[in-house]
Amino acid sequence: MSDYENWGRERSVPSGRLSRLAGFGGLAAGVAGSVIGQGAKRLAAGERPSLNELLLTPGNAQRLTDRLSHLRGAAMKLGQMVSMDAGDVLPPELTSILAAMRDKANFMPARQLDAALKAEWGADWRSRFKWFNPRPIAAASIGQVHKAMTRDGQLLAIKVQYPGVADSIDSDVDNVAGLLKLSGLLPDDLDIAPLLAAAKEQLREEADYVREGQQMRLYAERLADDSGFAVPQLHEELTSRNVLAMSFEEGRPIESLADADQDTRNRVFGRMVQLVTRELFDFGVMQTDPNFANFRYRSADGAIILLDFGATRPVAPEVQAAYRNLLQAGLAADPVRIREEALKAGFINQAVIDRQGEKLDRIIAIITAEMSKDAPFDFGDRAFVPLLREEGMAIAQDKQAWHIPPAETLFVQRKVSGTALLGAKLGAVVNIRSIVEEALKQWPAR
Repeated sequence: MSDYENWGRERSVPSGRLSRLAGFGGLAAGVAGSVIGQGAKRLAAGERPSLNELLLTPGNAQRLTDRLSHLRGAAMKLGQMVSMDAGDVLPPELTSILAAMRDKANFMPARQLDAALKAEWGADWRSRFKWFNPRPIAAASIGQVHKAMTRDGQLLAIKVQYPGVADSIDSDVDNVAGLLKLSGLLPDDLDIAPLLAAAKEQLREEADYVREGQQMRLYAERLADDSGFAVPQLHEELTSRNVLAMSFEEGRPIESLADADQDTRNRVFGRMVQLVTRELFDFGVMQTDPNFANFRYRSADGAIILLDFGATRPVAPEVQAAYRNLLQAGLAADPVRIREEALKAGFINQAVIDRQGEKLDRIIAIITAEMSKDAPFDFGDRAFVPLLREEGMAIAQDKQAWHIPPAETLFVQRKVSGTALLGAKLGAVVNIRSIVEEALKQWPAR
């Protein structure tokens, strides 16, 4: 956790249902006005723009960023997920604007913060501390973090949930889904109901800080024998459903290691990849939010500090099996089996194979060629990414082939993809094949 720097601004969180609905209404009106205005300009210039082109403009991305940053909660969380998961697909100008939702969250005014803590700890809550810094050291979609010291000298990080966020999860997700449907970006026959239900379930779990504290304690137990990781210690007395208190762990942002020496970058990222394999095949439990802010680096001993456990989920045995089979096919560089296993796992559907088989095979060939080498893989060399983007976007244009994989697989894949993005950020060079082979050998099918 770092000191406050370069965030958004102090803004009250709309906590009532009507005020949050009005926020979405304002966003929809702003986007609609932009579409009409831009459409008229381009038609006058003799162009015939598509609706997607009019919607996906930097101006509308800025509107989305500002409004969701104000609302926070599930609305902002979904925006953050889009910015991270689509980093190699969206145009750079849109990616940079959406990324502001990860880096510049707004924070509660002191009066709203005081009211939230009075509701949890009582009117005399300040008497519990030698000092409590009202200026947050971190702010995110569901809560903000403050530094404090208890009367007995314990230095704590205290996460305070934004008022009304937990109660607004269902309506926020539905409103964001409504905006997507209204935009015409999604085919009418694409069933996103299972994904929305899973998103709501996970967000409800993330809003339960008692549950997160339990997951944090369990992770500390799982990693007790690994000095390469550090997990904060839970302060149970001060923790409630809306407040999470833990030991303050000093560290630097993990992405700042991009300036470190190559050996350090390789070692740290290799350890992150090994953690993912342990979560997938050993723990059977995974923290599925790969946001860089959830990981810090402690220079004193080289440990990676794990900070956020709200998105921790069990990994079902069938998901473990699907990844094991897919990885084994990849290690064997067997494109036919890779396609078969991807189909069985639900990553793709038969329509993609039937309609876009050649493009899919080229994607498989690119990935297999890059990832199956028994040699260090340079995550900083993104030369193959434009090739994947070109083939992937070509497939995405065919809406009849669109398909949403099972939600449980998507959560795991989000962690895998986000970890790869960290590798690219660090410019790490790691032998992925040897890590995967060791994981499959150490934790075979059970």
